[in-house]
Amino acid sequence: MPPMTVVETPIREVRGSHRSTAGVHLVARDYPKGLRLDPHMHREAQLVYAAKGTMQVTTPKGRWLVPPDRAVWVPAHLEHAIDVLADIEMRTLYFDLPWLKREQRAKGLTKEFVVRVSPLLHQAILALFDSRNTSERTELLVRLVMLELHQAEDSATFVPLPREPRCRRAALIVLDDPTGNHEIEALAHEVGTSARTLSRLFSSETQLSFKSWCQRARIAAAIERLSTDAEVSVKQLAAQLGYASVPAFSAAFRQVTGRTPTEFARKD
Repeated sequence: MPPMTVVETPIREVRGSHRSTAGVHLVARDYPKGLRLDPHMHREAQLVYAAKGTMQVTTPKGRWLVPPDRAVWVPAHLEHAIDVLADIEMRTLYFDLPWLKREQRAKGLTKEFVVRVSPLLHQAILALFDSRNTSERTELLVRLVMLELHQAEDSATFVPLPREPRCRRAALIVLDDPTGNHEIEALAHEVGTSARTLSRLFSSETQLSFKSWCQRARIAAAIERLSTDAEVSVKQLAAQLGYASVPAFSAAFRQVTGRTPTEFARKD
């Protein structure tokens, strides 16, 4: 892993594509598919949103798949990496810590989480980047964004990553090939432990059974395909992910996300 980078104030990093108001900096960047922003951290907290495209944000806690109807809250000084899975139009709000500490909900913003982006939050974020904004309008829009964060819920697109070395290696093997038929006995042998120990580690490290964790990884892979490939069919996905039938796949998908694959693809 490369040395950790503490990124300077974002308005120093991005010239010509930022705006700021008291305590909040706004940065607009477009990134191509395949680009990776290596592990780094910021002195500010940030709300990262891709108005278009799909990205994956990795923190020590896990991997967050972020299609356009999600955004990620990243606290200050938290290590994270970003992988661009489809061309994205990133709109990021950076919050100075003194400003953030004045927020009533500041204590609830000390850990990373994924926000389900409502139509109102989507429009508020985009409106912040309107060059015609007055300072009063910008401040009202920032306040609206913060109010919408109060309604945030953790997303089912999160795959927790274990910290224990053997368990983490097993998890990464599955994530490298989420469509594979991974048996816990074979994985345990590969990482140098017993199936019983690996099963216990998955439960304690991720709060999910090994079977449930693998299902979460497969559904995250399905969400990635649905977000980046408009031509893929639910039937194709079900077969590629090893489900016996489309109804079985749809039931598993709904269990994790609360929606069927077809409903998710519509992005209503």
